[in-house]
Amino acid sequence: MADEALLLWGVVFSSLGLGYFIYGKKQGAPVPLVCGLVLMVYPYFISSTLALVALGMVLAAIPYFIRL
Repeated sequence: MADEALLLWGVVFSSLGLGYFIYGKKQGAPVPLVCGLVLMVYPYFISSTLALVALGMVLAAIPYFIRL
């Protein structure tokens, strides 16, 4: 069950990262661009579902609070 959850959350956060990346590239905004790249890559290196979700939520919230 943990493997399926890990895969599902990885797809969710990678998709969100793709959206952030495209938005950051079109708008010339570095924070969403970098967060998008990190959101797309980090699921490959995390093996715990709880850590994946926690880090994904933090990374997804960063562009809302930090605007450059």
